[in-house]
Amino acid sequence: MWDVYVIRSLKNGRLYTGSTNDLERRLQEHDRGKNRYVRYAGPFELVYTEEHGTRLEARQREIFLKSGRGRALLKRELGPLAQLVRAQS
Repeated sequence: MWDVYVIRSLKNGRLYTGSTNDLERRLQEHDRGKNRYVRYAGPFELVYTEEHGTRLEARQREIFLKSGRGRALLKRELGPLAQLVRAQS
């Protein structure tokens, strides 16, 4: 199983989207600064997940969630949390 996830930085409030086949390991990597893109934005909290059967399905969904329509969907799904992120940006 593959997971698509959205994490929120507790430092700057921004949302970051990714996919993985080991969600717990990946969240630990983010918190430990192993990802260059979000190294200085941690710690994080998990705010959204979706499970997919294949890596390809998960990757396609990740790409969609990073698009304008995908961000709008997350804004509706996350409600007040997404508003908080927008206010801090």
